[in-house]
Amino acid sequence: MLDLNSWKQRLSDMDGGQMEAMALEAFHYQVGHNQVYQQYVSLLGRKAKSVSALEEIPFLPIDLFRGHSIITGNNGPQAVFKSSATTGQARSHHYVLDVGLYEWSFTQHFTAQFGPPSEWIILALLPNYLQQGDSSLVYMVKQLIEMTGQSDSGFYLNNLGELAEKLGHYAQTNQKVMLIGVSFALLELAERFSQPLHNIKMMETGGMKGRRKELTRRELHQSLCQAFQIPKIYSEYGMTELLSQAYTDGSDYFAPPPWMRAMARDIYDPFTILEDGKTGALNIIDLANIHSCCFIATDDIGSTYPDNRFTVLGRMDFSAIRGCNLMVQD
Repeated sequence: MLDLNSWKQRLSDMDGGQMEAMALEAFHYQVGHNQVYQQYVSLLGRKAKSVSALEEIPFLPIDLFRGHSIITGNNGPQAVFKSSATTGQARSHHYVLDVGLYEWSFTQHFTAQFGPPSEWIILALLPNYLQQGDSSLVYMVKQLIEMTGQSDSGFYLNNLGELAEKLGHYAQTNQKVMLIGVSFALLELAERFSQPLHNIKMMETGGMKGRRKELTRRELHQSLCQAFQIPKIYSEYGMTELLSQAYTDGSDYFAPPPWMRAMARDIYDPFTILEDGKTGALNIIDLANIHSCCFIATDDIGSTYPDNRFTVLGRMDFSAIRGCNLMVQD
């Protein structure tokens, strides 16, 4: 029986070499305690006892979060996160039984990639997520903002002029400032308030949300870099159905935490895992999802690499538009 009380500590202590053993342990626990996942594995005709390697684990189609309660165990959720959606589109629901585990996950990896939040002023431009509510991204950024301890950290909705003025001020200082924004809002800021922001780190979370013509990530980054005279744009890869995120350093490659891994599956044979460097649909292992499902078959297209980095090239044609990293690459 999996010891949930020690799971977070084990995630904290794990390295890449422990992924397979811990993933298999999570699989056997979840297939026995998650009704939806158990039914899915059964419908595949897969015997849980026969699964003994990472590549043999069945990944739950992400669309099942739209119409089912994906919960492992019997406890009630502390929070319910919902995906953003266009008019008439069903929203995914992620029932989070332990919000503390989510907070631990995003804090650990943000700190690993960028340093402690207390070193930063964090400004957020996430209008659609704020307006629709129940966003895991807003929850994460809100917590990171509070961790900064800075009164100037905060969210912006329609007050782009005030945001531009604050960015312009801090661009002239040595204070570490990060602007986290959805793509269409960052482009609007660039068009209306272009200015040099040499000392500002800018992170896009993806998504035009039907507000603008879709751009490749490269086109988006080029536009923002030109408008703000900065050398690179960072990207975040996350979604409602996951409790962990991956970040780029301004390159095309996302770096996940040790307890998260991407695997590319064959688009025409979803039970075949591709070699590194091959392009396919992305399966994501997120061991922080121990109370829901750790094994998610996403609709994103990408490739994986030996050091656990991965790229996101676009989305499968039949997929519903989602809010996180929708742009396609050249």
